[in-house]
Amino acid sequence: QVQLVEFGGGLVQPGGSLRLSCAASGNISTIYKMGWYRQAPGKQRELVATITRVFGSTSYADSVKGRFAISRDNAKNTVYLQMNSLKPEDTAVYYCNVGDYGGWYPYWGQGTQVTVSS
Repeated sequence: QVQLVEFGGGLVQPGGSLRLSCAASGNISTIYKMGWYRQAPGKQRELVATITRVFGSTSYADSVKGRFAISRDNAKNTVYLQMNSLKPEDTAVYYCNVGDYGGWYPYWGQGTQVTVSS
């Protein structure tokens, strides 16, 4: 089992920036990829960004390309999401997740609220 704890959400004005962090613990030896999801009120949870643990290969949802950057620190078992040029439509609860080659694990943290509003 893997435990995930997210940090760094908050209230920010449009155009502002936030940096989210997620620390993983537990059975992390099989982790191949780490990622960030978000869920806005009344919407399905969506995958925002992914990074592979060993090579650091990244992928992004079209809605955040060029504005968000995912990174990881393997020594700390932590994944980050730098969010720039934030828009009101980025408002959501953000969750991190981890997975192996086959898919994502069914473990979720408590999430962190990001609110973009003037």
